[in-house]
Amino acid sequence: GPDWQVVHPQVSGICGSDIAAITGHASFYLDPLTSFPFIPGHELSGRLEDGTRVVVQPVLGCAVRGIDPPCRMCKEGRIGLCENVTEGEIDVGLQTGYCHDTGGGWGEQLVAHESQLYEIPDAIGDEAAMLTEPLACAIHAALRTGAEPEDTVLVMGAGCLGLLTVAAVKNLTPPRKLICVAKYPHQAALAKSLGADLVVNPSEVYQRVRYSTQARRIETVDNLLEKRPVLLGGADIVFECAGSANSLGDSVRLARGGGKVVLVGMPGKEEVDWAPIWQRELQVTGAYAYGVEANGKRTFEMALELAPSLKLERMAGPFFPLDDYREAIEYAMASGRMNAIRVAFDQRAK
Repeated sequence: GPDWQVVHPQVSGICGSDIAAITGHASFYLDPLTSFPFIPGHELSGRLEDGTRVVVQPVLGCAVRGIDPPCRMCKEGRIGLCENVTEGEIDVGLQTGYCHDTGGGWGEQLVAHESQLYEIPDAIGDEAAMLTEPLACAIHAALRTGAEPEDTVLVMGAGCLGLLTVAAVKNLTPPRKLICVAKYPHQAALAKSLGADLVVNPSEVYQRVRYSTQARRIETVDNLLEKRPVLLGGADIVFECAGSANSLGDSVRLARGGGKVVLVGMPGKEEVDWAPIWQRELQVTGAYAYGVEANGKRTFEMALELAPSLKLERMAGPFFPLDDYREAIEYAMASGRMNAIRVAFDQRAK
């Protein structure tokens, strides 16, 4: 239709959610919210037919689907929670990259509604622009929770989403102390450069959070079922960015009583002990996608404004041609130990 454009992907990231789908670790909850076969790729920078450089905001809400009046969520600007993702002029799908009709960034072209397109400023290269989407997710998570100046904030995980969450919290809701848990040295260095006050290894997180928050640590009975300690006290807000059962289990123990745990990384069907959530009266909330924030700004606009100062290009790569997709996916699955943050496909003319 006249409100749609053909987009030629230039750089397209391989996200953790893409890997989860390919390897069968994604939750089947999402299955009826996609349409098959689909072409993956929702993190991308591209070019229009006239050469304009754009990023694609991938949510397929009411405006994209030609639905008017919009649902109550889209009307509020919370397009990630659209209630019409199975309706309208295109097939079922939460986002570009999970919808049969739109294509995705791992193809030679895709189609996008004009409401999804944001022009890339000259100050941002194609590699950095590819990371606009995960940066927008991190900004939404930071603003959804709203750390206070006296808070201690803990970010669990220093992959792409964890690092960008560190940057978003530091720049938009700076707390008294910002702690990041990083497994690898290159992740730790980036976390520090993006604003973390303290970077800790997973093996020392309980001790360092305890010291930083003056919490009390109580050891559990040494058995095969549960060896995690209990903290009386802890972080005011914990951003869980890994999506794994281990990280989720730690997150609900590292938040103080009455604190908040924000799920930023995409979890699957993971087993988590609910006792700490119950006993500590924790607020557990999801932070999915983006839209229009409480300040009235679109999250993607905020991401493009913040991106130049973060030098996101250092987080992008290595790059692979589409023909080498097997090698690219294998590399992405091992990105942490391979000193990479976001493996991507590069389709730019050489």
